[in-house]
Amino acid sequence: MASDYIELRCRSAFSFLDGASLPEDLIAAAAANGHSTLALGDPNGVYGAPRFFSAARRAGVRPIVGVEVTLVGHETGGPPAPVLLLVESRRGYQNLCRLLTRAWEGRRKEQGPAATHAFLAEHAEGLIALGGAAARTDLPDLVQIFGHDHVFLEAQRHLDADEAPRVRGALAQARLAGVGVVATNDVRYATPERRALHDVLTCARHGATVDDIGRRLPRNAERWLKPPEEMQRLFRDLPAAVRATRAIAERCEFSLAELGYTFPSYPVPAGETQQSYLAKLSDVGITRLYDRDDLLVPKVRAQRARELALVESLDLAGYFLVVWDIVQFARDHGILVQGRGSAANSALCFLLGITCVDPVRSDLLFERFLSEERARNATNAADRMPDIDLDLPSGDRRELCIQHVYQKYGARGAAMTANVITYRPRMAVRDVGHALGFSEDQLGRISKHLPGSIIDESAALGRYIEIAGFPLTDRRTRLLGELATSLLDLPRHLGQHSGGMVLCNGRLDEVVPLEPASMPGRVVVQWDKDDCADMGLVKVDLLGLGMMAVLEDIVPMIQRHEGVTIDYARLSDDDPAVYAMLQAADTVGTF
Repeated sequence: MASDYIELRCRSAFSFLDGASLPEDLIAAAAANGHSTLALGDPNGVYGAPRFFSAARRAGVRPIVGVEVTLVGHETGGPPAPVLLLVESRRGYQNLCRLLTRAWEGRRKEQGPAATHAFLAEHAEGLIALGGAAARTDLPDLVQIFGHDHVFLEAQRHLDADEAPRVRGALAQARLAGVGVVATNDVRYATPERRALHDVLTCARHGATVDDIGRRLPRNAERWLKPPEEMQRLFRDLPAAVRATRAIAERCEFSLAELGYTFPSYPVPAGETQQSYLAKLSDVGITRLYDRDDLLVPKVRAQRARELALVESLDLAGYFLVVWDIVQFARDHGILVQGRGSAANSALCFLLGITCVDPVRSDLLFERFLSEERARNATNAADRMPDIDLDLPSGDRRELCIQHVYQKYGARGAAMTANVITYRPRMAVRDVGHALGFSEDQLGRISKHLPGSIIDESAALGRYIEIAGFPLTDRRTRLLGELATSLLDLPRHLGQHSGGMVLCNGRLDEVVPLEPASMPGRVVVQWDKDDCADMGLVKVDLLGLGMMAVLEDIVPMIQRHEGVTIDYARLSDDDPAVYAMLQAADTVGTF
């Protein structure tokens, strides 16, 4: 008979130093072990949720979204234990995202988020609270906030004698408070073999070695994703706690497929639609860029009409207008801006001033920029959109444009995409080496022989360590190579993307939590650019280039010294001196 057990408490490597398996590996283990459903609840964020969702969809496992929220400021004195919030509905997911965003408000990145019970009360609808495997001083508050049928304490069994009295206390308190009890395993890795890696990550989190970290390490390898039948046997004396796992899972109906994200509508003048305004702006571009008697104009108008028709059929006018608005802001403030890449193949982009390459004169293929077939077969908004990246001068000039976007779309309508910093060879060897007690001098010697990244994923780091003079016949050195290799590509911490900005029609903080970047005045979503694309979130890249600042300075210099006005959209494409440089390969330092 199939087990009723469903794992509701599970961390991935997106717990950042407190989970030793990627979301994809947890899903693979779940599918192999017969789990039909699995919940992911990393601390204070949904960082790994997109990858968890995508892997689950491929494997036929139903994913449940959850987050373990850190609580502060309870009247009983010390901070209460974290609470795991599982999402029942889309409203619950929106509340969870807003709660996490609120918990980060006014905090510096190094401080971490601070959620209070008052925040929980404001965002409780659609969420189920799991309070951990111990009695809680704040249980009455949780019951008052969520209601008796939305609060559960947990029973966990990891063959740890110290755990038993804590669980007995939780069971007794649950009976007195009239709340349910649910069995969980507090999973930290997919298989028992990952336990050593989790120990190393724990040492890295605490800045300790395995010799001196003591009781801060779990005593055994029981926190792996066990088969449901094994968990049911483990809790055979608490069948109600096992049945509760399935009952809770069945209530958690939300899926990340229901995000409800939409790209902003651009505000157009009275009497205009986005499409008509785009057509009008592009018509102005023809007048600005071409002489009236230019023989190319009929061909330009025909290409413009073809592109406008496709844009209208795909409902993309707003995207072009949003990018055009950023370009206009830059130009109004004397900031050089240039669309890069395949956007140069679009006559609309040229006519709007987004690019300065004439694709009609150069006979460029528009479909490289926007393919109707690809757009119509897209599974989400991000795949349907063309990709227009804007190059801007690095530094304060670009930041002015970024802040313009924040101001135009609101503090909750725009954010930078994140950049998940993953383990590379040097960082992996350093963290594992510190945990195993290697000295700074030893790790420095090893680091000199390590590659920046491993191209061959099957390659182990042990051979580089041996080349540095540390023979693998030594058990500690062998462990260093094996564990560091296992760490490669696991998330270590969150950074921000170099220029990707996600824009939203409405509240972006109801689609994904926002948190402060290390740079003042910026916030980031909790997903990197690839995860944003997978979830259908559309980004616009505002990229900073030092050479753009140089090009920006060149135009007034030439005007002053040569009396010539340079228009980058009207540069000659048949200058013999340019081709002479290219033929001579005399292009070092040339942008």
